[in-house]
Amino acid sequence: MDARISSRTMIGHLRGAWATATKFALDIALPTLCVSCREPVDGEGVCAECWAKLSFIEPPYCPRLGIPFVYDPGPDLLSMEAIANPPAYQRARAAVRYDDVARTLVHALKYQDRTDLAPTMGRWMARAGRQLLAEADVLVPVPLHWRRGWSRRYNQSGALALTIGRQSGVKVATEALRRVRATEQQIGLSRAQRASNVQGAFKVAQDRMADIQGRRVVLIDDVLTSGATSDACARALLRAKAAQVDVLVFARFVDSHKAHI
Repeated sequence: MDARISSRTMIGHLRGAWATATKFALDIALPTLCVSCREPVDGEGVCAECWAKLSFIEPPYCPRLGIPFVYDPGPDLLSMEAIANPPAYQRARAAVRYDDVARTLVHALKYQDRTDLAPTMGRWMARAGRQLLAEADVLVPVPLHWRRGWSRRYNQSGALALTIGRQSGVKVATEALRRVRATEQQIGLSRAQRASNVQGAFKVAQDRMADIQGRRVVLIDDVLTSGATSDACARALLRAKAAQVDVLVFARFVDSHKAHI
């Protein structure tokens, strides 16, 4: 038994050393490029210049939707959007505004196999959602339909959730929420069309109800635009008797033409 354990340990060390050596060799042969401007960068993700262009969302913001305010209106004052159209989820938080650099990061993670970006993006999300995570019981990524997951080979929301789970220590339930109906891409659809597109598209799996019932859930996604997908997921989780649903995303769309308080 001891010999077998020792052999497995040795093999594990060798694999780790090989992975480190391979990455070192690739870093020399293929310098890491900034995902936004394509200039060489020391590390992963974005260079210092593009990092400075990211618009991180900091207080003051709407306590319900996480939309940044122009000035601080005082504690607990909601935005007009939250009052006029309150979502099914309790709170939403985002790391950055969905601007040009953020869009490039999201598209690289989602469509270009840049899973190496997930740890950095996830760390920024964990920082932005630290209050939500401190109160959370479980993280649930927004799921892909199985056909899209097959073609894309991974779920970007799942990759972000795993990073945030490691950062926060909160359990990740990757298979709890299912997309039971294929939907159109939300890009180009109006707010009403987006809501109709995802209506009834999500359901908590019967064999994973225990992960959700009575739990405070943080739903993880890459982008929040109209909020239709997050709202549909939150409704499905609440139907499965979640105690509360919050939303944590990497980037959120902020309408600069609206005068947020």
